[in-house]
Amino acid sequence: MLERLVVTICLCALAGCANRGTVPAKPAAALSASQLVKTDIDRVVEAHQREVFSNLRLLAEKLYRRNPRELKKSGRTSVAAGVVRIFEESHGWHFPELQGQRSTQAIHLAFQESYRGDRVLAFVAGLGGMIQAAFHDKIEFFVLDDLDPQGLYNAARNVEIAVWKLSNSRDARGERYLLSNEGAAPIANLSFEREFGKVIGSLDVLSKIVADKTDRTVVKTLQSLATAVFLPIK
Repeated sequence: MLERLVVTICLCALAGCANRGTVPAKPAAALSASQLVKTDIDRVVEAHQREVFSNLRLLAEKLYRRNPRELKKSGRTSVAAGVVRIFEESHGWHFPELQGQRSTQAIHLAFQESYRGDRVLAFVAGLGGMIQAAFHDKIEFFVLDDLDPQGLYNAARNVEIAVWKLSNSRDARGERYLLSNEGAAPIANLSFEREFGKVIGSLDVLSKIVADKTDRTVVKTLQSLATAVFLPIK
């Protein structure tokens, strides 16, 4: 019994050394040692986290296609290259052109008149950094890990606020900083709304799962999106 406990503790320590990164990766097909120290809840958390970042990656691609001038600012020659920079390079959600800003501060930057950088990068990287903060900047979860359901709930509300800003923030000329949904066309394009809805739904489901698991209460917040402020994550 003691030997089994020692082995489990060692596996947890080893797994903990390798569970931080930028975005979650697909789980290995073969059974690994780290799988021995994962609970069913850990696997559910990882599955939802992967789905959230898959949705976010698709949104980045769609935003670059709708806003080609932002891609030019990025210095990348293709949408694929712009997306790779955000989701596949090792940066910890810190980018030089974001003026040291991460998470919700970077989202604000995307809608500042004075900002001359890539607004898609600021918006998506801001969302990515904020969501990863709710996951404690981890990309794998093990039996000893503990998430905060309030942080996950707050992240979902922050995505809602960010979506409102995306749809309503305009510059001094009355033009939107970033184009997304198109409702004026003969056939309305609401694909952005659907993807954001999936992100919000995943975060809300995880918040409830973690709250139920840890017997903690989530404080619900009601704000008008037009005047709402971003909620703290941790």
